[in-house]
Amino acid sequence: MALIDLAHPWILPVALLVVAAAIGLGVLLGRRSRGARAAAAPVSRAERLRELPAVRRATRRRTAALLGALALLAGAAVVAGVVAARPMAAQTIRPVDTSRDIMLCLDVSGSMSEVDIEVLEVFEELLDGFEGERIGLTIFNSSPVQVFPLTDDYAFVREHLQQIRAAFDDDVSAVPEHWVGTLNGTGSSLIGDGLAACALRFDHRDDERSRSIILATDNEAFGAGIVSIEEAAAYARDAGVRVFALNPVEGKDDEITAELTAAAETTGGQAYALRGDTTVGDIIREVQKQEATALQGEARVVWRDVPDVWIAVLLALVLTGVLLLWRVRL
Repeated sequence: MALIDLAHPWILPVALLVVAAAIGLGVLLGRRSRGARAAAAPVSRAERLRELPAVRRATRRRTAALLGALALLAGAAVVAGVVAARPMAAQTIRPVDTSRDIMLCLDVSGSMSEVDIEVLEVFEELLDGFEGERIGLTIFNSSPVQVFPLTDDYAFVREHLQQIRAAFDDDVSAVPEHWVGTLNGTGSSLIGDGLAACALRFDHRDDERSRSIILATDNEAFGAGIVSIEEAAAYARDAGVRVFALNPVEGKDDEITAELTAAAETTGGQAYALRGDTTVGDIIREVQKQEATALQGEARVVWRDVPDVWIAVLLALVLTGVLLLWRVRL
């Protein structure tokens, strides 16, 4: 049930005061007019004329019409005050968003430090190509950290990507504050753990949705992780998540490249060279091949203007009042 409120409630008391003042002024002028008529020259036989039944009926009808017209116009003034005060209704809605889910998954290990700025530039290019998709970011080294969850607030996403780039630009030799929490494990660049963590970041698991991971890594792992890249890829595949890998060292190590490509293809995705001519466009096209699905958002209360009924009442009151005044020839 919608709740009615006024955006400018102070206008209504002002309208009531204006109506009261107008009625008071009318009463005062009416009394002065009767006094002036009483002081005028008397008309012969006027009392007998006023006592005639037809004259009395006409007088009563005229008085009733005038009082009705004044009451209608006074009510119209009050309703006009309500319209001016902007009546609003609260309504609870559950927005439906038709979109896809994309998790950016970034390897921030030491071997990636020289290319992470390029990767972030590619992420920003991808952002320009998407519209309405929910995007999140998870980074990893020896342990994964979620930078921000899935969101369709692109200004928020772009701001965080630019902050991370700025941290690299300031001092590439230091560990940016954004990387806090990525060194809590043993080893470094644990791609299997990072990929598995990214796959776990998707919500609404019971809903059939288009889910993709864009994984940027050189696949140079040091140390033993909890899961291997093959196990992480299999988990992503079973969860309905496709992996698109960005490889900054494409062609330098055939074995590493083949392992990363196989992991991506296991999920139904593909691997691309970071500096490929069509990498960004290809990824966008592949992601958009999957149908976007509706996702019901959280219920929220919105306020909207609802002057329609009040305007209709105002017009009805004014027109009826004017009609009555016309009938009594005032």
